[in-house]
Formats: sequence, C-alpha cells, structure tokens
Amino acid sequence: MLIRLGNRRVCYDLLGPGDGPVLCMAHTLSSDSGVWSEQVPPLLANGWRVLRIDMRGHGGSDPADDNYSMSELAADVIAVLDFHGFDKVHFAGVSIGGMIGQVLGIEHPGRILSLMLCGTSPQAVPGGQAMWDARFEAIRKANSVEPIADDTMVRWFTDAFRPRRPDRWQQIRNTVANTTPQGYCGGAEAIIAFDVRDRLPQVKAPTLVVCGDDDPGTPPEGNRLIAELIPGARYREIADARHIPMMEHPETFNAIMLDWLSAQL
Repeated sequence: MLIRLGNRRVCYDLLGPGDGPVLCMAHTLSSDSGVWSEQVPPLLANGWRVLRIDMRGHGGSDPADDNYSMSELAADVIAVLDFHGFDKVHFAGVSIGGMIGQVLGIEHPGRILSLMLCGTSPQAVPGGQAMWDARFEAIRKANSVEPIADDTMVRWFTDAFRPRRPDRWQQIRNTVANTTPQGYCGGAEAIIAFDVRDRLPQVKAPTLVVCGDDDPGTPPEGNRLIAELIPGARYREIADARHIPMMEHPETFNAIMLDWLSAQL
C-alpha cells in the first residue's frame, strides 16, 4: 500500500484483525519491511495487527530529495499512523529502525505504548566517518549499493546462516543490493548525526532492548547503554547472532517478542 507525503510515496503493509493491538515495525538501513517476515505469522496468530513501513528510498518507498534526519524519519512513521487514525501503537525497530524508535519515544511520547529496540545504538555507530566515506565512494562509483552488499551480509549474519537458509540469505542480499543509493546515503547521514544519549532518560514507554551477542555493527555495549539510560528498560542478548537475530534465530526472537508484547497489553 502507498500513501503520498508531498512529492514522494511511502510504502507499507497492514495485516491482521481490525480490532487487534497495532505493532508498527521499522527495518535496517538497506533492507525493507521483509526483514520482519519471520515475525508476522506468530504476531497474526496472537491477534496482533502488524504495520510495516519501508523507509525513504528503501523497498517500495521513494527517496527524498535531501539528506535525512532521524526526526524526519520518525515523522514519516507518524504520518502513516495519522493516515490510519492510529493514536497509539507499540513499536519494534532494528538498527536504524531502533534509532527511529528512540526518537519516537523522545519526540512523540504520546503515540508510543511500548518500544522494542533491536540491534541498535544511542549514537553514531562504530567505524567513524572514514568507514562511511569509503561506502559512499563505492556506491557513487557504481551508482548502486551492490558493491557493499557482501560486506553487509557478513555484518548481519554469522557464517552458519547462509548454508542453513541459502534462499533467504540470497533474498536479503538482493534487497541490500537493490536499495536506492539516495536512500542508503540519506539514511547513513541520519545515523552519522545521531546521538540521543542525553535524551534517553526522557523516554517513558516500557522498553525492551534485544541484541545479538556478536553484532559488529551495533555492538552489545551500545544496546546495553540504551537499556541503562531509559528508566526501567530491560535488556536481552541472543547467543550466536549478529545484527539480524529476528531472522537468524526466529524461534528465540519470537518467544522474546511475544512474551514482551503480551506483558504490555
């Protein structure tokens, strides 16, 4: 489904019973809402209504014309909620999606019933500007995200994942490679400028932080810091997982997710 915000379209899907509680889900940089595919069946089976939104320049959503800020990305989420008349929702986000969730909790507290922040960070991720500049240069030369797709997959999954689920691995790699350069670079600029450490104590929504124990992109220490800074937040770590534990270990992740969400009703 599509809605129009100014001169661009935002793509999303909305599944589940019309009277169910709403869980809004946001994905990683260079993926799309399909990163949550393993979570949708158990959520629907437990009566949840699932709203998955493709970020600017990702999946079916158009890129924007200028650089992105995390506040602007959070405002895109609010626009979709407003379109459907959703006053308050539960929220789950991974990576940049988790950063968007932190901003929603800070800047739109009245709209968020609970937060599940996965494989994310309270500030610009490790690696610094030199890392991003190298990625931007590779993308610029190819006019494509393809050159960084393989390295992305190494950061996202342990070596055990590809032989176990080769079709899913290839599907995700294709999604990374086909992300628009403008969408990737815009989202990256939002990450580079991101730092909410001093604002996280303002978050009032019940919060669970979940991280893979071997996540090199958003390491456990940053995730634990989020849980320490948000009053009453909890932290869970998933063993033998990198950046996308919801896909690599869906049974473990889904049990944590459903237990958390049921406690918020």
